[in-house]
Amino acid sequence: MKNISSNVDVVIIGAGPSGSVAAGLLVQQGLKVLVLEKQVFPRFSIGESLLPQCMAFIEKAGFMNAVQKAAEPAGFQFKNGAAFQRHGEYEAFNFEEKFTPGWGTTFQVERGSFDKVLIDEAEAKGAEVHYQVEVIDVVTGGSPSVLCRSEAGSEHRIECKFILDASGFGRVLPRLLDIEEPSDFPVRRSVFTHVRDNIDSQGYDRSKILVTVHPENEEVWYWLIPFSDGRCSLGIVAEPSWFEKYGDNSDVEILQTAISEDPYLSDLLANAIFDFPARQLTGYSCNVKQMFGEGYALLGNAGEFLDPVFSSGVTIAMYSADLAVTLLAKQFNGDVVDWQSEYAEPLGLGVNTFRTFVDTWYNGKLQSIIFSNAKSDEIKEMISSILAGYAWDTSNPYVADSRRKMSVLAKVCQSVYS
Repeated sequence: MKNISSNVDVVIIGAGPSGSVAAGLLVQQGLKVLVLEKQVFPRFSIGESLLPQCMAFIEKAGFMNAVQKAAEPAGFQFKNGAAFQRHGEYEAFNFEEKFTPGWGTTFQVERGSFDKVLIDEAEAKGAEVHYQVEVIDVVTGGSPSVLCRSEAGSEHRIECKFILDASGFGRVLPRLLDIEEPSDFPVRRSVFTHVRDNIDSQGYDRSKILVTVHPENEEVWYWLIPFSDGRCSLGIVAEPSWFEKYGDNSDVEILQTAISEDPYLSDLLANAIFDFPARQLTGYSCNVKQMFGEGYALLGNAGEFLDPVFSSGVTIAMYSADLAVTLLAKQFNGDVVDWQSEYAEPLGLGVNTFRTFVDTWYNGKLQSIIFSNAKSDEIKEMISSILAGYAWDTSNPYVADSRRKMSVLAKVCQSVYS
């Protein structure tokens, strides 16, 4: 581990999207940045459906050329929206028809290759990156430092000015600093895999993620995220008790049986080949007592993860990275920074918008809105903006007053629907 710098400006724990974007933005400031990643890239990761808001951060970090090059001729699947299906009803949202200005398209990606593109570009721009290195201890406060261990077992202490935790579900700082706390969301389980989908339906749109509501339980849903090579990410989400009916079946068998229960999905995936191991996550929603402290801040999923239903994870991660780097530039310049009012609260605005959407999805209110013909084109554009990741645009009434507005709209849609 002698090649690892012993003194840097910022240590970033984790080389996923938030770590890469933070590194790219920090090196633009002329800062010395060290990224420590426990795994080897490329590696498998879930969360393959990006939102258009991500593209602004990819562009700002200087990664756009690399991402577009990797997307062509057909490396990443073009994405322009989201589609929802329930009991044969179908509704699609085109992200280019949205309330908030900005990117209206993005990509659906296999995260192994996508994340590698981002971190490679951050490294090419000047960030120091090391893989198979685990952070085992930190010192926060006025003189932060990180103790890391290589796969071979050697240890190394790095002095720094600030630590950014971009470790995602690894949640390194929350564990080491004992600031984890339970999520107030119900415990849910996801079972998922990648398949060769062999979809030949003429009406199927590969440029949109498909979210399907289970025909027997509207709190149970499936995702289908098409890739450009004829494969897709496929999963089902439900409370753990739901899976008891599948007995001792393997994860692949659970998925296959669950798909057979929905006529639309069953027909769509009639020729799918399950040629990749299935996996599961249980109790993935998480929270922390605080998003920052003296000498450190948490980015993205390291701080809070809501639910995969609206693919908000990468967007929140990149937004948090951009926000944190903006404040670090001010702080290193000698300005006073209030991390509560300038980081935790602004970040929480968008997180809470997504939280409202997740809550109202599971209690049926948002589903009634999505599948209702009562919503105007303007309202659909406002909803589309949030589904596209623009959850911080307070000129959108469904951001500024999301919970009340969604409840009122749901009542209107439910009365028309009934």
